[in-house]
Amino acid sequence: MRIKDIPWWNRPGSKLKRKGVGSLDPAELLAIIFGVGNKDESAIDMSNRLLKKYSFNELASLSLFELKKELKDEVKAMKIHAMFEIFKITNKVKRKGFNPTIENAKDVYNYFVDELKDKKKEHFYALLLDSKNRIIKEELISVGTLNSSLVHPREVFKEAIKNSANAIILVHNHPSGDCEPSDKDFEVNEMLSKTGGILNIKVLDHIVIGNEGYFSFKMDK
Repeated sequence: MRIKDIPWWNRPGSKLKRKGVGSLDPAELLAIIFGVGNKDESAIDMSNRLLKKYSFNELASLSLFELKKELKDEVKAMKIHAMFEIFKITNKVKRKGFNPTIENAKDVYNYFVDELKDKKKEHFYALLLDSKNRIIKEELISVGTLNSSLVHPREVFKEAIKNSANAIILVHNHPSGDCEPSDKDFEVNEMLSKTGGILNIKVLDHIVIGNEGYFSFKMDK
């Protein structure tokens, strides 16, 4: 159905202005983001087609290339991709995860969960901290299955030394969604903790992030 075939008072934009955003269903909300459709389908039809195939959670995990393929429109794909990135930032703020000071493992989880929970590969980060456990920066160390060859102490501590970090926290995700550490996780954690001791840069914790929670090697023990 074309938007112009819908009575003006029942079009998504008019409903939003008259009744508020809560009056719109998911397809109408998505149509607002799209703005217009294309020669083959209206914004509403496009939204309904997309939501029949994917949940919002599944949409959020699609790459820009995958979205472009589904929508056949690069601009609309970029809008959706940007929208979900804004959601991640907003969730960080709401969870108080965007906190410059790290006090516990949950702070680390809140800081990274929206970025990592839907990744299809393991991402290993070092979170650099000053003497008051304030975040200096986050450094992506590797992408791929976690092992000692990918996560070399040189790469982990190079930025920590350069930025005069007092301590670091190791963070990585499990694409399976299960946050229980593997044998490799324990090996890498032990290797990097020993290296930190030699360099006098303490490894405060190592957090494994899953879909519904996290595992802390140290902080919450």
